[in-house]
Amino acid sequence: MQTERISFRKRLLRKLERRWIRFQQSHKIRKLSQQLRSRTKTGAENRPVVFFNASTRLTGISQNAAFSLIASWGLRAEGIPILYYACRSGMIQCVLGTVVGDPLDPMPCQGCMQEADRLTEAGPTHWFDYRKDDVLNTRLEAASLEQLKVFKYRSRPLGKLVLPSLRWAMRKHDLENDSLTLPLYRRMIASAHQVAEGFEDLLRQVDPRAVVVFNGLQFPEAVVKWISRQEGIRTITHEVGFQPLSAFFSAGEATAYPIEIPGSFQLTKSQDRRLDEYLQKRFQGDFTMAGIQFWSEIQDHDPELDRLMKKFLQMVVVFTNVSFDTSQAHANVIFESMFAWLDAVLKLAKEYPDTLFVIRAHPDELRAGKESRETVEEWLRDQIGEEVDNLYFIGPNQPFSSYEIIRKAKFSLVYNSSIGLEASVLGEPVLCGGQARYTQYPTVFLPENRQKFQDLARKMLEADEISVPENFQENARRFLYYQLFKVSLPFDEFLMDHPLPGYVKLKGFEMEQLQSPRSQTLKILREGILEGKDFVIGDS
Repeated sequence: MQTERISFRKRLLRKLERRWIRFQQSHKIRKLSQQLRSRTKTGAENRPVVFFNASTRLTGISQNAAFSLIASWGLRAEGIPILYYACRSGMIQCVLGTVVGDPLDPMPCQGCMQEADRLTEAGPTHWFDYRKDDVLNTRLEAASLEQLKVFKYRSRPLGKLVLPSLRWAMRKHDLENDSLTLPLYRRMIASAHQVAEGFEDLLRQVDPRAVVVFNGLQFPEAVVKWISRQEGIRTITHEVGFQPLSAFFSAGEATAYPIEIPGSFQLTKSQDRRLDEYLQKRFQGDFTMAGIQFWSEIQDHDPELDRLMKKFLQMVVVFTNVSFDTSQAHANVIFESMFAWLDAVLKLAKEYPDTLFVIRAHPDELRAGKESRETVEEWLRDQIGEEVDNLYFIGPNQPFSSYEIIRKAKFSLVYNSSIGLEASVLGEPVLCGGQARYTQYPTVFLPENRQKFQDLARKMLEADEISVPENFQENARRFLYYQLFKVSLPFDEFLMDHPLPGYVKLKGFEMEQLQSPRSQTLKILREGILEGKDFVIGDS
């Protein structure tokens, strides 16, 4: 009874704390918005920049919602007109409103619209609502899963644009032709059509100077990005960066993290030290991604693995990803999916029984609220059938050091995980099965196709010693430094962590701090969005 009272009291205090935070944040937003509304210059040359981020939040300010908000405020503070594009119950199925347990539940529109009203006070807003289209609905009802994947309407590839969001919402890559998936896919496509119609209506009224969208892969933003680029409008996408409270902006596909490193760029001694300091923390598990800390502690050794290694000639470590993550849309180039790649890895394990294959599942598989419905452990159970003595599985919640395993392994097999880049930084050989952001530079072995992947894997397994090109480690360090300290734009001058992981609070700051002479980040964003410059931090 005493425990229940303490638990109730804690929940009540957390609820009151969040209400107080929301009250404070609303006051800050209202004050700044009122000041910013008077800043827009007039004149035909001042075409607006459109901001759209329907898939960043429902209520509250997530990191990505905050990045978009601060960027729009920065332009407005410079007198640049902005225009928000926003949903007014326009989607019968949105991304964040989809509940995995019951994905066809009604969307939580009321709270979302209230939040949109709060966050768009600084500028005019073009709202889109839902308009039933009987012709579209009839065609959707008659379409199978495979037909929906290539579904087009009014020349828009809606099925293809929606597919990554469907996989994300279902928490799996391999979709089933069932009574749950089909209605959800149809509703998302119908909603994507509403996004498109509303945005086309916006374009008939204004000629945007640029369009800035979150992510570019979740279907609402993917549709706007597709239409905007079809019309030749400069289109910017953004994602979380690789430092706390940082963002990555790109005129390309932000989820692929295209990073252009000048050929002349070489790390100085101070930059080398800065990178080494980061890596020291990283190797100890001291890091966050998108506000999430995966490990509260990390253990150097797995006693069972140490014992098992003695029975085999050599060891290879296999690092997986989350199959529905948006990064997979870019990774699936050599293989059609991560699980197809794992099928090839399993074949290698059976061919080389004297090699221990250690399969390490990604910790994000069990992230609260985002649990995968298609896990590597389930795949192993389904695929193996009989016992395979040379396979060892490390689950997503086991905090053993990946870096210690990498050092002990002959080489690492990765799909597109960040750990592949870090293994290369350590000077260890890495064979990729998927396209990763770092494979745009020579950092790891990346075969051209499935057969060459198998051939190279066999060659590496049979070699007495694997020869790694000298430039792999150097390029890996250059790339890692660039993604951490050059293209991850810091927003910590405006934002701080929220009690809820992944959410943020606004710091106390005045409108003048949003002007580019005062903020390096907002200067970079203004020049990148309006002038086509790179979203890169200059050398200090």
